[in-house]
Amino acid sequence: MPEWATFGKILIGIGFGIVALGLLFILVDRIPGLGNVFGWFGKLPGDISIKRENFSVYFPIGTSIALSILLSLLFYFIGWLFRR
Repeated sequence: MPEWATFGKILIGIGFGIVALGLLFILVDRIPGLGNVFGWFGKLPGDISIKRENFSVYFPIGTSIALSILLSLLFYFIGWLFRR
């Protein structure tokens, strides 16, 4: 069953990517000058924020679209590398 071995390698690669992203988010406040890199995250045009006295609601529509485009390009590139 070689297809399961490939699937396992893909899951391990995704896991390493998530760990690397998590470390980046942890270290972003500790490294000077890197805090402004993610300053746009959640503040794009199209993000809806409603704040009242007793509640607040946030709909990150613009950020969701931007992340969708970035992840689609990333997965397309990864798929292209595996097809070579």
